Amino acid sequence: MSDNSNSLYANGKVLGHPSGLFVLFFTEMWERFSFYGMRALLVIFLIGSISGDNPGWGWEREAALSLLGTYALMVYLTPIMGGYIADHLIGYRNAVVVGALLMTLGHASMALETPLFLYIGIGFLIIGNGFFKPNMTSIISKMYEEHPEKKDGAYTIFYMGVNAGAFLGIMLCGYLGEKVAWSYGFGLAGIFMFLGMLQFYFAAPIFGKIGDKPEAKSEEEIEVPEGDRLNPFTQVDKILIALFAILSIVWIFNDPLDKIGGTALLPGGAEGTIANTVILVALAIFLFLLISRLTRYTPLVRDRMIAVAIFSFFTVFFWAAFEQAAGSMAIFAKDYTARALDGSAAGIFKTVDTIVTIVPLIIITWVLVKLFGQTFQKISLSNIILGFSFVLIWGIVIFKLQNEFSDTGTEVPATWYAILNSLFIIMFAPLFSRWWESKYNPTGAVKYGIGLALLGIGFGFLVVGSSMIPQGAKTASVSMIWLILAYLFHTLGELCLSPVGLSYLSKLVPGRMIAFMFGIYYLAIAIGNKLAHFMGGKIDAITAQYSLSTFFLIFTIVPIAAGVLAVLLNPLLKRLMHGVR
Repeated sequence: MSDNSNSLYANGKVLGHPSGLFVLFFTEMWERFSFYGMRALLVIFLIGSISGDNPGWGWEREAALSLLGTYALMVYLTPIMGGYIADHLIGYRNAVVVGALLMTLGHASMALETPLFLYIGIGFLIIGNGFFKPNMTSIISKMYEEHPEKKDGAYTIFYMGVNAGAFLGIMLCGYLGEKVAWSYGFGLAGIFMFLGMLQFYFAAPIFGKIGDKPEAKSEEEIEVPEGDRLNPFTQVDKILIALFAILSIVWIFNDPLDKIGGTALLPGGAEGTIANTVILVALAIFLFLLISRLTRYTPLVRDRMIAVAIFSFFTVFFWAAFEQAAGSMAIFAKDYTARALDGSAAGIFKTVDTIVTIVPLIIITWVLVKLFGQTFQKISLSNIILGFSFVLIWGIVIFKLQNEFSDTGTEVPATWYAILNSLFIIMFAPLFSRWWESKYNPTGAVKYGIGLALLGIGFGFLVVGSSMIPQGAKTASVSMIWLILAYLFHTLGELCLSPVGLSYLSKLVPGRMIAFMFGIYYLAIAIGNKLAHFMGGKIDAITAQYSLSTFFLIFTIVPIAAGVLAVLLNPLLKRLMHGVR
């Protein structure tokens, strides 16, 4: 066992893992609180009526989803550069702190509720995510270098932190934004991002040298396993990367500029012939670059990198459907779901809401107490800040519940349904973690296949639920059970695919390029996010020409077909992975 590993375990264990994992758990939790809290509000705020006590901006659905899609793409694209900077210049931990500060500024800007500061805020969030996102997972990868058999369980626990933050952020930012004022929701996201940054910064002693600023190394000094070789970027590679980046950025920003402001960068608009040609050329360059580089690796590394590329391919399909949660499913919740409750129905909802709010928060607080017991003496200031954050959370939760029970009826916030994903993650993640560590652990391809199939089944419930909505209807009042069932199956699918995707990537990729390759994995998620909201923006057109049920049927058929293909590729992927489980 290495010194780094010893120093981590010297600080004690929490739930069978190093206490340092749970410092990362809570840091990621606050970042996801801010990310998902803002995201839950964005589309509903933009398309909201411009009149009333808490007016929105009255945007068209396609314009709002275009902005969301571009934002969602960019926050997964910038980690490629953030991972590179951390690997070569500032180290993982410094990158996390820089990213958290930038995101704090972004949320503060959005709270001002002006168009200029909305775009400035989104810009800060995009850059901040680039520094933050790849380097948190890179720290975990380094932490478990000596314990690869526990990586699946570690990433699943870490994923619980992600979803604990999403749960709290959507619930509290969503509630304050919809029920009090939008600026309160956006501002709350910034407050907890700042507290999360402080908590992580003052926890540095617990990590030892893991994530420190890297020492400059020449190519001769970089450790290369026996039988492997370095594969530096050639001048042609760099030219192709630059060309791909330029074409992609032009296409990415052409879409919202056209749909929001009517000032497209490319003639013909967002979906004209020139725009389509630009993105196809960019895609061709990327594929050529990927294939040409893969052929230059040694056979073992090449095969494993091909496996990563195949997993990334299926990741695009998963996120293109899954991320409807922030777009078309949020619209379905707002405009097509019966949310006004009174009498016994309101009472039942308030009781259920109280339980699903309090119980997970008690569990997370219990994990916090466990961490305090192991680390308080060594990182007391970090723990005090973390404890203060939870005092604030409990105070806001009590305020929310008091307000809800003071009224006889209730209108379920449209953002409330989005917490179901995080709630189900918290409920089921420990079971999946046990499954992955048991002798019944499926192969990566089978996990992907199951995850994609479950995702498609979830959309099948929305197909049934929307089947009675008239063609072209802009509003309806269908039962909330269809959204609840959809989120349940989407969550089960996510648990099969998302955390284990990160784990397999960390096992298959050589250590010297781990942060950069996490960035490439996030590129696949970025493409999926943009496709998700590009397709989501067609909700009005497809509903008018066919039906809302037809719209959701697309997201039922495609993931299930992709899942079947993933399972069929299982023998090939097992050979390419060369024994990695």
